[in-house]
Amino acid sequence: MAPTTPTIARIWRGKTLPDRADAYERYNYEVGIKPLIEKALGVQTFREDAPTHSEFVTISYWGSVEAMAAFTGGDPRDIHHLDRDKEFLIELPKGVQVLRIRSSHGMVGDD
Repeated sequence: MAPTTPTIARIWRGKTLPDRADAYERYNYEVGIKPLIEKALGVQTFREDAPTHSEFVTISYWGSVEAMAAFTGGDPRDIHHLDRDKEFLIELPKGVQVLRIRSSHGMVGDD
């Protein structure tokens, strides 16, 4: 039986120009986030708007590194770019951060 409590957080970051941020947010949700929601135990998305760029952060929660690998089809630490990322992102991210969850307190999501 697969774990129902997250033990791993996978963090992806990417930046767009401010005038492309809304379009990228819609694209990223449709093509990147929706499939992730179907497989991960949980997904959070964040956006920070600055004068020179908009940064997006996606955190997905997993029961194990093996569960992430089953979703990505390879090493879950490798970056998997969406087809149009080159068009939207200022620079293609070179990797993701994979962290072991040690503790969690209080309200950390909308559930």
